[in-house]
Amino acid sequence: MSDLTRIEAFLEMMSAERGASPNTLDAYGRDLLDASGYLGGGLCESHASDLSGWLQSLAKDGLAASTQARKLSSLKRFFRFLFEERDRKDDPTSKLDAPKVSRDVPDVLSREDVDTLLKATAEDPRLTCLLELLYGAGLRVSELVSLRLGDLPRRRLGRWETREMIIRGKGGKERLCPLGAPALLALRNWLEERDDEKYGTASGAFVFPSRGKSGHLTRRRLAQMLEKLALQIGIAPARIHPHALRHAYATHLLQGGADLRSVQTLLGHADIATTQIYTHVLTDELAELLETAHPLAS
Repeated sequence: MSDLTRIEAFLEMMSAERGASPNTLDAYGRDLLDASGYLGGGLCESHASDLSGWLQSLAKDGLAASTQARKLSSLKRFFRFLFEERDRKDDPTSKLDAPKVSRDVPDVLSREDVDTLLKATAEDPRLTCLLELLYGAGLRVSELVSLRLGDLPRRRLGRWETREMIIRGKGGKERLCPLGAPALLALRNWLEERDDEKYGTASGAFVFPSRGKSGHLTRRRLAQMLEKLALQIGIAPARIHPHALRHAYATHLLQGGADLRSVQTLLGHADIATTQIYTHVLTDELAELLETAHPLAS
């Protein structure tokens, strides 16, 4: 049983049946070929001790625990595939434990920071709309730049009939994303300004079209726009990136009283543990409040 043949079959299955994105498929392929190379082409016939040796080599090479955990996840999916295809009668990864991954609490923009950003874009309808959808809807950057006109809330005679967008997230999963009044206003203003002649006639299906190969605004270009904006208003560029606004969206919802499950649904997280990181920010704030406000704190 050739490693390369089975890896290709696995990637085809992940694409056709699971709707894995090109980036995800690329990551799986790299991880599995890396393991196969370490094992001299014997990945498919390997034992738990062989795989453990590979993971230990990753740790010795200084790879982050999160990277090691991702590579083990690739192995687990691959061997589950071999088991289901009856190429293996066992799953050697069932005995392997992933390293513990510590999640850093994100540096969250304050409401004042976000307000400053939006005020600075008042004369730029496109950038205002991009910011409103990142912060007002919590979109991932990949979801935002690839947004299509058909995904937007329904309009009739210039008025919104609904308030929900259709978002295609990771793994091709769809979710409804409600929009608040500021985001809807920014979206309406941008659509009135949007001009295919200026941004690319071949990209008419995208909300944020571009003349580039993808047909829409790229992640890199958006990051450059935000960096320029940060420098303009005097905020460290490292703090102003697309995911920072998604972080702010989630944290400010929780600060406003939203429950964790609702925020998980709005963000499109498959695992609530991913959403729970935002509660640490609130915990830090409450601890600081205790230290400064409680009569016994001193």
